[in-house]
Amino acid sequence: MNLHGKAKTLTIYIGSHDQVNGKPLYHFIVERARSLGLAGATVTEGIEGYGGASIIHRAGLLDLSVDLPIVIEIIDTEEKIERHLAELTALVGGGIITLRDCEIVHYLPGPKREL
Repeated sequence: MNLHGKAKTLTIYIGSHDQVNGKPLYHFIVERARSLGLAGATVTEGIEGYGGASIIHRAGLLDLSVDLPIVIEIIDTEEKIERHLAELTALVGGGIITLRDCEIVHYLPGPKREL
């Protein structure tokens, strides 16, 4: 698959402690996006942030149990994102989800590897 041109970026903001079926929610969302055939997903862990409760969460040397912010970005065509949007957003209990236009200027997958 070679994507080029107009696309969508689905961005999901959650906490690192959020879980589904006993596994981290971010991992579950990435696995689900992959199984749905979406072009790609990236998870980024933040060092500080706050959400709807206005509680600031920040990384520190002694803070091993802080619920740090997690950002998941999934990029694909508008049709594929829209087709799976309801399912992906249903996984998020608390957080923020955004959808924005983007332009893919280069996407060329490498060889598939065995897991």
